[in-house]
Formats: sequence, C-alpha cells, structure tokens
Amino acid sequence: MARKIIFGALVFALCAAMLLIAVAKGPKTAKTGAPHKVTVVTTLFPVYDMARHIGDGKADVYLLLPPGVEAHSFEPKPSDIVRISKADIFVYTDKYMEPWADDIVRSVTNRDLIVVDAGRGTMELPAVSHDSDEPAGAPDPHIWLDFDNAKIMAGNIEAAFEAKDPADKDFYRQRLEDYRRKLSEMDAAYRSGLSHCRSSEIVFGGHYALGYLAHRYGLKYVAAQGVSPDAEPTAGDLKNLVTQIRKQRIRYVFYEELSSPKIAETVAGETDAKLLPLSAAHNVTRDQVERGVTFFDILQTDLQNLKTGLGCE
Repeated sequence: MARKIIFGALVFALCAAMLLIAVAKGPKTAKTGAPHKVTVVTTLFPVYDMARHIGDGKADVYLLLPPGVEAHSFEPKPSDIVRISKADIFVYTDKYMEPWADDIVRSVTNRDLIVVDAGRGTMELPAVSHDSDEPAGAPDPHIWLDFDNAKIMAGNIEAAFEAKDPADKDFYRQRLEDYRRKLSEMDAAYRSGLSHCRSSEIVFGGHYALGYLAHRYGLKYVAAQGVSPDAEPTAGDLKNLVTQIRKQRIRYVFYEELSSPKIAETVAGETDAKLLPLSAAHNVTRDQVERGVTFFDILQTDLQNLKTGLGCE
C-alpha cells in the first residue's frame, strides 16, 4: 500500500501540468450536426461492460485497464488521469478494488465530471483471512460476482447517464432494465446448473477472487492466495490444499485466467487432479476484445467449467 501511495504522489506531481492543459482545452466538441456522445472512462471490465451496454450508441466508453493486464497490479499513467479529467463520467468499482481512485478524483479539476463509485450500496461479505503474507481481514473487492450487487452497480452507472444526459433518460432506463434481466437469467442458470453436483468445493490455485460467487450458490471455496495476487502462498498453504484435494477426492483444480497457472499446476501435480480455468472477469485478453466478449460470455464459460469441475448433472 505504501508503494502505491508513493506512486500516486509522483504521478500527480508529474501530470499536474498535463491536467491543467487538458482541462483548459476542454473536451472535444462533436462535429456540426453530429449528436453529442457521453464520454465515459471505466476502470475494470465489469463496470466497462455495464456502461457500454447502458450507453449503447449514445456513449463512448473507454476501459483504462489494458487488455491482458492483471487488475490488482494496475497503476494509472499520467495519460490515464488526463483522460479521466476530460471525460463526462468516471466509473470505478470501489475503494478496495481501486485504492488509487480517490486521489485521482481529488486531483481532477473538471467540475462537470460525474464520479461513480459503482459499489455504493452493495452487499459486502465479511473480511477474509488467510495464512499467506497478506494482512488478515482484507476485504474481498470482487463484489460484481454477486449478481444482486451487479444490479446495484449497473443502477449506479445508469443514474450518472441520466444526470449527464436527462433528455435520454428513458433510453438509459430501458437499457438498465435489459441488463438486469440478463443478470437474473444468468443467476437462474447458475442456481440450476450448480444445484446437483458431486462436489461442492472449489479449490482455486489463485488469489481469493470467487468468494461472492461461492457464497451466493452455497459452495465451499478455498484459494491458494489471499485477496491480492501479490500475496504468495506459504508451503503450509500448498500442503493444506493438497491434503484437501486428496481427502475430498477432488478431480479438478481451478486456475485464474490472466495469471500464471504455476500454483495450480504445482498443487495438481501432487495429486491426480486436472486443471480448469475460471475468470473473475476483472479484465479480458486482446483477442476477447476483438471478439466483443461480454461479462455474460465470461460468466457462461465459468458456469460450464464449474459444472465440469464439480461434477454437476
């Protein structure tokens, strides 16, 4: 955390002049006769997907996180801060997922910028604790993996669109309703698909990212790392996972996309377990961007892999 604070101070010092220039110039104006589009800057893929769906055709939505980059290690560049300052709306997840967001917001001088803490009003799980080198009690920031939370987040984003473009509020409300309907359908698919399984335990060779999903569907969940991917598992952590796999006769170990599968491979190598990927949907690869993959596409793939890994009927 100290490293991020120092980094933040340096970034703000370096980009102060850039911000003043950018704000002085103001946002680019639309060509004569062309309808104005709301410009939106988002931090992670889930809120990006929500914003681009709600603003469909009436907004230019930008994802700060470059394709393939692990979300927890992301630190904004001066050019990212300039982009935020010139936007109409800035959307981030919450203070736990993006601890740098508050400092950036305070540094922006664009008084017309609407800042959306998408996690405002969502349900929080109790803090998690691990035997890794991460401090005990670290909160789980992956709130979007509870679909009721995702609905609230989408609602917070839609409210910003209405505030910025009240003339099109009926359009944004309809798009929000459509997104929430899709979330309800996905929720029903998860409840049905995970209701009759040989195993109810997810063994995850990655950081603690699936707590909300496991809690929602009554699954047990054990991860090799803490909330942060930088929290290295101890030898005891790995030994406990191997023991758990053998004791429960678990057939699959899951690993997280966009991160090295080394830990999962190590654990699986000590047992007869096979490997399957799961994504917490923080981000997508460049190929997924080009294919137009959505949040729902990722969730559907996760569901299929969970059904295979847990032996669901």
